[in-house]
Amino acid sequence: MDQFTVSIGQVKRDISNLVNRVTFGGERIILTSRGRPRAALVSIEDLRVLEQAGTEKARRLAALERARALGERIRAARPAHDVDSVELLRQSREERTDELLGLR
Repeated sequence: MDQFTVSIGQVKRDISNLVNRVTFGGERIILTSRGRPRAALVSIEDLRVLEQAGTEKARRLAALERARALGERIRAARPAHDVDSVELLRQSREERTDELLGLR
């Protein structure tokens, strides 16, 4: 995928041409001000890919947080008595299912 840099001043003059290059040519354009990158002009397709990546990252982080919390529950229960990790996992799955269904 081609990528190039354009000053904000040039964008003001050539916006229609730049949008066509992004839309139909698959280019990515870095918009600069005083020689510094400030923003990017990308296709809707590229934007959707970026948004999907963000959503996937958020899901992974949430799963890691749930795993961390479960580990804490197991460590907290361990000194008191034998821990039934299978039951804790079942409870965790039940909580997650309820969360997904909007019950919690």
